[in-house]
Order: sequence, then structure tokens, then C-alpha cells
Amino acid sequence: MATKPPTSDIDEADVRVTRPKKVAVGVPAVLHALKIAHDQMGVGRSIQTLLQVNQKDGFDCPGCAWPEEDKRHIAEFCENGAKAVAEEATLRQVSPEFFAAHSIDELRGHDDWWLGQQGRLTHPMILDEGATHYREISWDDALREIAESLRGLDDPNEAIFYTSGRTSNEAAFLYQLLVRGFGTNNLPDCSNMCHESSGSALGETIGIGKGTVTIDDIHNAELIIVAGQNPGTNHPRMLSALEKAKSRGATIIAVNPLPEAGLIRFENPQTPRGVILGGTTLADEFVQIRLGGDQALFQAIGKHLLESGDALDSAFIAAYTSGFEEYRHAMADAAWPELVAATGVPESVLRRVGELVRASKATIVCWAMGLTQHKHSVATLRDVVNVLLLQGNIGRAGAGVCPVRGHSNVQGDRTMGIYEKPSEAFLSALDTEFGFSAPRAHGFDTVEAIRAMRDGKAQVFIGMGGNFVSATPDTAVVEAAMGRVGLSVQISTKLNRSHVVTGRRAIILPTLGRTDRDRRGGREQRVSVEDSMGAVHASRGRLVPPSEGMLSEVAIVARLCGLVFGPDDNAPQADWAALEGDYGLIRGHIARVIPGFDDFDRRIDKGATLHLPNGPRDERRFATIDGTARFTVNPLEYPRIPRGRLLLQTLRSHDQYNTTIYGKDDRYRGIHGGRRVVLVNAKDIQVLGFADGEIVDLVSEWGIGAAREERRAEAFRIVAYPTPQGNAAAYYPETNVLVPLDSVADVSGTPTSKSVIVRLERRSETAQP
Repeated sequence: MATKPPTSDIDEADVRVTRPKKVAVGVPAVLHALKIAHDQMGVGRSIQTLLQVNQKDGFDCPGCAWPEEDKRHIAEFCENGAKAVAEEATLRQVSPEFFAAHSIDELRGHDDWWLGQQGRLTHPMILDEGATHYREISWDDALREIAESLRGLDDPNEAIFYTSGRTSNEAAFLYQLLVRGFGTNNLPDCSNMCHESSGSALGETIGIGKGTVTIDDIHNAELIIVAGQNPGTNHPRMLSALEKAKSRGATIIAVNPLPEAGLIRFENPQTPRGVILGGTTLADEFVQIRLGGDQALFQAIGKHLLESGDALDSAFIAAYTSGFEEYRHAMADAAWPELVAATGVPESVLRRVGELVRASKATIVCWAMGLTQHKHSVATLRDVVNVLLLQGNIGRAGAGVCPVRGHSNVQGDRTMGIYEKPSEAFLSALDTEFGFSAPRAHGFDTVEAIRAMRDGKAQVFIGMGGNFVSATPDTAVVEAAMGRVGLSVQISTKLNRSHVVTGRRAIILPTLGRTDRDRRGGREQRVSVEDSMGAVHASRGRLVPPSEGMLSEVAIVARLCGLVFGPDDNAPQADWAALEGDYGLIRGHIARVIPGFDDFDRRIDKGATLHLPNGPRDERRFATIDGTARFTVNPLEYPRIPRGRLLLQTLRSHDQYNTTIYGKDDRYRGIHGGRRVVLVNAKDIQVLGFADGEIVDLVSEWGIGAAREERRAEAFRIVAYPTPQGNAAAYYPETNVLVPLDSVADVSGTPTSKSVIVRLERRSETAQP
């Protein structure tokens, strides 16, 4: 049996700090994963479940979106994947008796780790307005309450429908149909906070908001640049792909403010080399860049290539691109001293990196949040594309753009139509398939949704998966905004902060997870997911659900459609009960609405993978405004840090996946027993007049003059760490409170969580923890 959940929060007063690790994974990772699996699931259940992860007849890992090869290993999961599975397949349960024993005020006093450790939700619950405790409610009554609240709104745009990347393709497609049938495009999702900048830049420059590489391209690249990404923690299975690329002669350049263990050395626990021979050194070059200096780095690479002359693919440029001459002139005018100042990297290193790119015949650039969460992120990613276009590295084997997505189906959600600004082609196909007229006006993204709730313009919030309150910026504003909503609904597997920071009324609908058997319509159902490289495959859980009668996300949404849509509405025409009982019917609708899904159901049968078409990759076809791959001219931007201040990035610990906290350690960075730490360069600590280990408040500063605002995160321990001078790092969600709601990336609207101006403020003796 699994151990009991914790009865109290972890005391963070005695945080222990050791030297950061220089090697990732290995036997310690295996032992840690097995311990968490045992604690959550017990021995037998752990074996039964972990052997089904990412297998062709099993279920897709609820963690990251890194793809699998066609040939699967018997243990096709990483440490953090095992943690994600254990958290979902846990034997711990949050029953109606739990809510009877814990008031909403008490639950708000616990941290995210404690809430998540309580276990799986088992029954629908409702928090009445003014009540102190949730109470049990039947499925029928809960769904009727939600439907009546929606139909009672004066305007469909008073409802907000949030989605996380864990949702299956079938549930996401049905969900967006519910929303558009209701009459709004208010479909904010987690993409708005992570890779929206990628989609904005790539859609404009190459005509598709996705990457252009396959897993085989990673294996066969000559050069891989991994920028603003920490695969050792966030996508550990990527390390195996990088190791394979190294074995075939690839060069790897790591670009990051922090020296992360996963890009230094990888000990693959599935090979003798990884277990007993010391593993594989991955990064040939580590570029320790200042926060926000990535645009300058790629401009420096582009400038070096243009100055070299012989590195350009002139035939590709002439046949497939536009804007080259304007870009060439702009890079001629770029000044090396400013590029050095922006990156914090000597010109000799910038040119050495440029020379590695020049020598490569097949280059891939991989990136994640380190590039997407700055004010100038879209411009940065346009400059990434510029560098690749110079050498024809789009539509070539072993080359291309590789935005590495987070949640396992976050890319699939967008493909299914979870987007506040849908294309006319998608909406027209939806209208034809379901016999109604979908709304055309753009809806709210995540930041706009928060503003609408804050300003009293939204009265119903429905979240399908995720943890909206903890995932979003400006925590105090978000919590106050949620409190203004008349009804908040969370469709969830586990307890989190969004269940305790609610609207005036709140409903919790427990739902099946990836690991759970989904038997509906007299048969076992399967769902599908899309990985980070546009490959779609089936997922089927095997475990008995936590409670009898629990509904899947598909079933919940189908029943809401039946209750919300009346015979006289401009609403989709469908047999909702039939769709609930046979997910293959939903896949039939998907095939007729979304290009590339022809014969969908058959093509994912028996573990097969459906590879979606990708114009730039498959045929060098670019669906841009002028039909070409577009060079762009982007004025150089980078953060200027006021004297006495630091530029803070929020990040994950190793014992964390997004807002799910597995534990209070970050062993790769040497942090043990706590999360309220701020990593600061030792010289900055001295210059600012503080001491390593001192407890301080972090105060963010936003705006100028009379409009200047401050936000405070209290009681963080300073940890001397090898980050660039002027930069600092701390974990989210604890530091989301410091990110101003209005500080967003140009074009994409993504919160700027990697460039927050802060000062350290000494606490008074009475304020010490």
C-alpha cells in the first residue's frame, strides 16, 4: 500500500545547500523515481503502471511532450515521467469526508505541495456562496448547475473556458465545440503562457506555428543548439536523443544563464556506459548568456555567417525566401560591442559559436521558456529563423526549428482548435460539419481573461485541467479576480490551489486521468495525443478509476453540450450521447474538420503513429503572407538593469512539473528541503551588501514615475550561485506574484516571467521566519 499523505507542510527553515551537480540522471534518478512511485502507488501497482508508460498498447505519459521512437524500450519513461505517473495513479484519495474535515480557509493555508500530495479527487463537490466547506453533489446536479449558470449569462463572452495541455485531442475538440456553440472564442490555454511567442514568430516567418523536425532529425543533426531550456529536468528523455546525436558525431551548444547538469553530462541508466563508464558529455560549448540576451546571440551568429560569405545557401535563399537583402544590410549595421554588451559574452566566443554554425551542414535550434518569456521574445525567435534560413536549414534532413513543448498534448490542444484567435478556414469547416455558425470575434487569451475577471466582465470560469491560479502571473491580482467570478468550475484529477481560491460559488468535477481505464458505451475507449513534433498516437489507461461512476473529460463535455444547447439555438448539431459512448465518432468529426487527419481512427490503430503534414519540413512550402520563408529585420532589444537591482527569471525545480510539486528538493542545483530560495551571483551578493544564506524579501518594480508599482515575495534565502552578474533565479509558482500582469511579450502577449526587475530587501528582525 502507498504511504499516507502528509499531515503538515514541510518546514523550510532549515534549507540545506550543496554544490550543484555536474551530471544528470544515472542510478540516483532511478532510485528517486522508484521511491516516489512506491510511496504513491505501492510495489505491485508501480510495476503494473510504469511498464505501460509510452508503450504502443499503453498510455501516454502525462508529463512532457517529447516524442518516442518507433521502437520502444521496456522502461520508456524518465525520472520526472515516473513522478507524474505516480502522482496520477496514487492510491491516496480526496473524498467527500476529506472536504468535510477541512474548511476552505484551512485549505488555503496549505502550500501547493501539501495540496497535491493529498491524492485523487473522487466525487463532484460544490462550494455554496458563503459556505465554509465543500459538500458532495451528484453528477447530474453538478452539470445542471453549470449549464444553468452558462445559459443565465447576459452575454456568452462573460464565460471563460481554460484548458491545460494534459487534455486529449478528443476532449479538446469537443470542448472547443462546446465553447463556440455557446457563442464565444474565450479559449485561453497554457500555450498563452509558454510557447505563444514561438507560434507567433514561426507562423509569420515560415507559415506554421510548430517545429519542423522529427526525432530522426535530432539523431542525424550535425549541430544542435539548445537555448533557454533545461532538458535534464523538464524533458529528461530528450537527453537520450542528444546522446544518440553525439554518438553520430553531432556538436551540441548549450545556451543558458545557468550551468544545468543535464547539458553537462548524461548518465543513461539504460546503458552500461551510463551506469558504469561515466556517461556522455553533451555540451561541447556552454554559452552562459545574460537573461534576455538571446536575440543578440543569434544576431551575432547571423552577422558572422554573412561576414564569412561562403556559408550561405544562395540557391535556397533565392528560391524560397524573401527579405534577405534587408536582413543583410541590418546585420552589417549591427555593432559587435553592443552584441557583446547584450549577451555578456566576449566577441571571441560569439565568433567561435558562429564558426561552429558556419561549419555545420545540418543545424537544429531547440528552445523553451528561456526564449519565449521576454518582452522581445517574438523578435528573438524571428532572428533564430533568420540564422537557419541563411544556410537552408528548413526542410532539410537533420535541420530545422524545434520548440520543445511542455505538457504532453499542449500542441494537440492547439491543433484541435483550442485558440482564442481561430482561422477562418477552421471555423468554416466547423460550421459545415456541425450545421451552425461559429463566432468570428477573437476571444480572451490568458492575460486578457484575468483582466476580464478582475474588471467584473466575466461571471463563469471553467478550467479543464491545469491549475490556473498557480500557473498565471501576478498571483494577488489573479486570486482577487477569481473571487469576483460568480461560478468557478475545475475539471481535475487532483487537488490544487485553483480548488481553494475560487469564485463566489465553486464546483469540482473529478475526472479520469491518462492511467485510468475509460469504459464507456459498453467498450474500452482510447484517446489520442500529439507530441512536440507533430506525431499523433493513441493512449489507453489500464487502472481501475478512483471511484465508481467517475466521468472522463469527453463524457463531461458531451453531457454539458446536451444541457447547454437548446433546439432553437445557433448550436452544433450532433448526437452528444453517441459521441460520449464512442470516441471514434469524435475522431471522425476531427478528420472532416482538420487537415491531415484523414482516416484518423484507423491510422492510430494498434500503436501506429499519424504524422501530421508539415509544409516547411515536407516540401519547403511556406504558408506565409507571401508564400515564402521570410527574413525579418528586428531592432536589437535586451533588458537594461537599473543600478542596485537584479533581473529575475522564474523556473522549475527538479522536483516539479509545471505547478505540480513532487518534493522540496532540487538536487541538481544543490537545494534540499525548501523552495523559497533566490539564486544570485556571489559578486552581486557582496556588492548589494547582503550575505549568502541571508533571508530577504524580493520586491519587483514595474513602470516609471507615478505609475510605478511594486510586488513582494517574502522570506527567500539568498543562495550564491554561478548565474551571470545582474541576474537571479527563483522557483515558481512562489514568485509568480512578482510578475506584473501587464508585462507581456510584444505580439504574443506571453507573460515576461524570465525578465522581472527586482531588488533584494532586508527583513526586520521581527519578520525573520
